[in-house]
Amino acid sequence: MTTHEILEKAKKAKSELSLVSVEKINEALLYMADSLIDHTDDILINNREDIERARDTVSSVMIDRLSLSEERIKGMAEGIREVADLPSPVGKVLSSHTLSNGLVVEKTSVPLGVVAIIYESRPNVTSDAAALALKSGNVCVLRSGKEAHKSASAIVRALCDGLERAGLSKDFVLLIEDTTRQSSLDLMTATGYVDLLIPRGGKGLISACVRNATVPCIQTGTGICHIYVDESADQEMALRIIENAKTSRPSVCNAEEVLLINEKIASEFLPKLKVLLCDNRAEHPVELRLDERAQKIIDGTPASDTDFDTEFLDYILAVGIVKDTDEAIEHINRHSTGHSEAIITNTKENAEKFAKMIDSSSVYINASTRFTDGGEFGLGCEMGISTQKLHARGPMGLFELNTYKYIIKGQGQIRT
Repeated sequence: MTTHEILEKAKKAKSELSLVSVEKINEALLYMADSLIDHTDDILINNREDIERARDTVSSVMIDRLSLSEERIKGMAEGIREVADLPSPVGKVLSSHTLSNGLVVEKTSVPLGVVAIIYESRPNVTSDAAALALKSGNVCVLRSGKEAHKSASAIVRALCDGLERAGLSKDFVLLIEDTTRQSSLDLMTATGYVDLLIPRGGKGLISACVRNATVPCIQTGTGICHIYVDESADQEMALRIIENAKTSRPSVCNAEEVLLINEKIASEFLPKLKVLLCDNRAEHPVELRLDERAQKIIDGTPASDTDFDTEFLDYILAVGIVKDTDEAIEHINRHSTGHSEAIITNTKENAEKFAKMIDSSSVYINASTRFTDGGEFGLGCEMGISTQKLHARGPMGLFELNTYKYIIKGQGQIRT
């Protein structure tokens, strides 16, 4: 089926979905979760084929991003069930007032319509996006990268089986069959068919969408995430946070990429950091890319001109020394992609200044950046992490997949 034919199906399904009750949607979501579990073997077989094709072309951390397991599929199913338990935003009256002529003006939350998602090598995005789109009343059009396409196809088959069990149309969740760049461009320019386009992937994909999209587009995902260790920080706590933020899953967008350290503690802190992230890690030691001042304290790779502007998505960490909180804030706001930043400090004044002045979607005080996630924020799964400011910012849950319209109720009023 061509991309245009799939978009025609989505446009037609949008009207049908608008009449489905919240109760029926919740029922369908539970069937979809059960169906994922029932189709585990098929999903894993197809995922292994994707992995074998990708093994010689991507890094080991990207293979981890692509890989599924029984446990991860159970997690995907649980994510769908959590979405089913959340309150629906559809039809919620956001505000209401009555005019002097008796007209009642209600600002009401409504679905966007057709939401398209272009994503690369994370097959779990398939079920997350489908669940959030359905619960928020939107038809979902998925365009997976070729690396994960067989996995995504198997997941969509399972989800559509769940929709059919609930007596709903399979066209509420659609997967683009073409994995060439042309299908991405078709979605970017699908005016009249796509109401919102969400790219989830690297800098290249997001830049292409910003350049080419004629449909509304959300910028998501690219995460040059920083942690700043203040002079008053609990150093053991800081080390735990840094280890988690950098090494728990380095291939995801909320992983730490840059560490800044106050100059007053650098000579004490950096050797501890090297032992933890390099010397004591037999498997996947972290490569430290050090600025000139840090190089004088510990051994590591000299940082290049671009290292503080790079999303490594790997066991690599750029490390710099700064004079104080003000210099850390200035550095972060200059180099950040607006995703997630953290300060480790025991000084209330510095924490408050950092929180107010850092211009990113999520700002942490004494916690890991790895929490920037729809599930961790209590939103169920997420459609992506928006790094822009208009319409949506941070993890995109159900509320961000609705817009609003005004419904005006009268009793025969006319304008004079």
